[in-house]
Amino acid sequence: MPHDPLFEQRIAEALMARAVKAEPKKMFGGVAFMVRGHMTVGITNKGDFMARFNGERHAEILEWPGAKPMTFGKGEMKGFLFVDAEAVASKKALDRWLDLALAHNATMPAKKAGKKAVKKVARKR
Repeated sequence: MPHDPLFEQRIAEALMARAVKAEPKKMFGGVAFMVRGHMTVGITNKGDFMARFNGERHAEILEWPGAKPMTFGKGEMKGFLFVDAEAVASKKALDRWLDLALAHNATMPAKKAGKKAVKKVARKR
């Protein structure tokens, strides 16, 4: 299932209902919602929901309905999961995931808008 603009709208409206300022940003073929400068929730190019949360709860949250590992490269990314779109079809289910992700977001320091992390490169002499 490709990216669904109605699903994106549902997420945006749910964030607005919480008075959360979220910036949608195209990433990885989908859309990530940046809250306070951090990727918090999103939709993948396959139509899955993505949530970021406290990695210490990873094993527990992985047991939630529709949750599946988010992997890039060799390993699983702790604190990030994909969720089947069907598992967040109801308002209650989507709210549960949003609450989880926003609670974690609130524990992180805000990033300044427009600033990107710059990798320092050692100069050769």
